[in-house]
Amino acid sequence: MEDSVKQKLKQREFTLASVAELSSAASASRGIARFSYNGPLPELHINQESQQITLSVDLPAAQLFKLGPVQSVCMVDGSDKGKETTYSRGLAIQFKNEEESRAFHFVFQQWKKEANVQGGDLPNGTISTSKSKFDEKIESSSAKMYFHYYGQLLHQQNMLQDYVRTGTYYAAVIENRADFVGRVVVDVGAGSGILSLFAAQAGAKHVYAVEASEMAEYARKLIAGNPTLGQRITVIKGKVEDAVLPEKADILISEPMGTLLINERMLESYVIARDRFLIPSGKMFPTLGRIHMAPFSDEYLFVEIANKALFWQQQNYYGVDLTPLYGTAFGGYFSQPVVDAFDPRLLIAPPAFHVIDFSKVKEEDLYEIDIPLRFIASVGARVHGLACWFDVLFNGSTVQRWLTTAPGAPTTHWYQLRCVLSQPIYVMAGQEITGRLHMIAHNAQSYTINLTLSAKMWGPGAEQGGILQTSSDKFDLKEPYYRMSQPQAYPLAQDQQPQPLINTQDIPIPSQDLDDSELMQEPSPNSCAQIDSLMQNI
Repeated sequence: MEDSVKQKLKQREFTLASVAELSSAASASRGIARFSYNGPLPELHINQESQQITLSVDLPAAQLFKLGPVQSVCMVDGSDKGKETTYSRGLAIQFKNEEESRAFHFVFQQWKKEANVQGGDLPNGTISTSKSKFDEKIESSSAKMYFHYYGQLLHQQNMLQDYVRTGTYYAAVIENRADFVGRVVVDVGAGSGILSLFAAQAGAKHVYAVEASEMAEYARKLIAGNPTLGQRITVIKGKVEDAVLPEKADILISEPMGTLLINERMLESYVIARDRFLIPSGKMFPTLGRIHMAPFSDEYLFVEIANKALFWQQQNYYGVDLTPLYGTAFGGYFSQPVVDAFDPRLLIAPPAFHVIDFSKVKEEDLYEIDIPLRFIASVGARVHGLACWFDVLFNGSTVQRWLTTAPGAPTTHWYQLRCVLSQPIYVMAGQEITGRLHMIAHNAQSYTINLTLSAKMWGPGAEQGGILQTSSDKFDLKEPYYRMSQPQAYPLAQDQQPQPLINTQDIPIPSQDLDDSELMQEPSPNSCAQIDSLMQNI
């Protein structure tokens, strides 16, 4: 019997012993259930012969329930059309035998699944009625804030005025004109539509600009204002997880990178768009990304963060002892990754990198990223944490171009990111530093970062030795400390003399090896010694 059912999986038409609407007083009668395609989009039509009724079933929104060996109910969601409300409809279906019932259920689920992922020959901008992957994995309040943010022109302007970003995208597209001429392009998360316009400039046959925020309306206005290019661009307002396009794409173009490359989790949408829209031999701009990591030493930054919690050391704040919250506040400040631009001379070892190939990576691979770390210290220093940045490659047929956010390179709106450990570790030149960077996605469109750094035994006999020091902390990539400029001086009283501010980038990092006595000598009482003593009381 099972083989017979499998043969019926290819069946598109079923004769029903009876079919009737649950809400209707009309009697049940024989009917026909027919699966077919409206263009490439799967559909189900159920005809009741005696009443001459034909019902088109929206497969993604429909549910089929088995009541008995040959009895089933098909529920179809209603919709609001202006002032008239159409309520959910139920169809009572009876099959000729149990084998026919089982086959219909198999085929129904197969076609329903295909309807959820298959693009259709529908008007541009059509959105699937089924709940998308995005809605299932992202908290609604986070998504609302995210799309509100990117729906504002001032934030689009901030990105457009990042000339490293915008200029690199323009060069990557125009220099690889051969990849775009006569091709269909999908712009994933189009924003203002600037990348769609670049693709049209490069000779794309047609560009579908998919944008879920209200920025889609501004994109339409901008594209309409450039009619020579705009006649080949269609703006589709909706998520890439939901949008239905009339044709497959030869090229995907997008700017899916967030802080540390992965923040905001748009890379997942980029990969979903690849699986839904891109032909097998299609290209992706960008093609791959790399997360670069290196340990750093920055005493000024460490003291700055630790000092923030000193407020909670007050024992008589309007008669209240705040110290019970000091430990929590201290940990809270160190849980924030620092976003700023730093001097590359603060790095104390050559960087390592982790590759994410957008053309091959699975969406699920981005849910959890685990990176083992190993560095050899170039100098003796106190290691305050891990510095990170990223770059992406546009692997064009004519020119390969990189967009980098590295320290020392022209600054971008992504800056760099540093995870500062609440307990620094000491290393000597030539000493091995090991650890792990473990990033777990959460439903607020970001990641929890778990960082561990360890200094291994150094010197003669190190091969038999173990770990000397280990420091671990947890960070929330969603809540960084944006440290874009140096702290401003407090207003001075008239009898005070101004003191020069310390510039963190001017703090010297020793370039020579230090012996044990130099490395372990007592730090300045105004900096790390004071902080170390406070940390003992946490």
